[in-house]
Amino acid sequence: MANGGPVEHGFPHLETVREAITALYRRLTLDTVRTFSTSVVPADVAFCDTDDLHLGAQRVARELVRHYRLPDARLIVGFRAMTHAANVELTAGPEYFVELNDRFRTHRRDIGAALAHEVTHVYLHRLGLSFPTTRENEILTDTAATYLGAGWLLLDAFREDGASSQKLGYLTPEEFGYVLAKRSLFFGEDPSVWFTSAQAYTAYGKGLALARRDGRQPPLTAAGWAGRRRYAHDRRQAQERRAGPPASPDVPYRFAPDGHGPLKVSFPCPTCRQRIRVPVRGRVRARCGLCRTVLECDT
Repeated sequence: MANGGPVEHGFPHLETVREAITALYRRLTLDTVRTFSTSVVPADVAFCDTDDLHLGAQRVARELVRHYRLPDARLIVGFRAMTHAANVELTAGPEYFVELNDRFRTHRRDIGAALAHEVTHVYLHRLGLSFPTTRENEILTDTAATYLGAGWLLLDAFREDGASSQKLGYLTPEEFGYVLAKRSLFFGEDPSVWFTSAQAYTAYGKGLALARRDGRQPPLTAAGWAGRRRYAHDRRQAQERRAGPPASPDVPYRFAPDGHGPLKVSFPCPTCRQRIRVPVRGRVRARCGLCRTVLECDT
């Protein structure tokens, strides 16, 4: 939790975020992901200053448990002085003990954001979905919370001005915006109408621009002129060498021969980021085997 200190910006964790989105689709399947088409709405996690602190925190926790369809999970919420925003003890259940930073005693409107991250930890724990390191696992948790409809609360808790700052979670504000935008493009849901933080709007806009750019990369037909020109150049080189050009970090596609058959190109699906492999033969319609998105390509 950044509390008055510097807030990291940009997209330093982007590759791990994208891997987390792919992992969600692989573990949950498309049908389960679709059951999260409706986000947590503000009214369900609203916290008034006149509400009882502990009863209100338990009520918000129950709403988030309901969102994740964990009917037998019970969260016991307490408060104590700590460095991080919150902590959950992951056990076999059904009771899970969540500790929130004492700061939330007086910043109650952000209790929903802190609990969103911790309840997602419980959800992923029960799924058996995790990444190897603690840092990667926290990024997975933020990504899952956001993509499955609870993490907009984490972005809305971001506030920054000349005198103070607050940010919850491990993703940067722009990375939260990116995952929210991926969700928005998939479900057709606009989360920005719920933001109370002016800085959240800005971060979401930057994330949305990057998410839209994912859908305009060659060999997709929506790619721009400059991308198509570079793609044609790389394709000629690959056809001459019968192998892909040296990998470049700024292009998402890779060429590779298919044994003695035609040259093929692989690229990430703009929805779930799983790589798709198609022959290099002009106009092709491809369907992602993971999220079933149909893609128009010009290979």
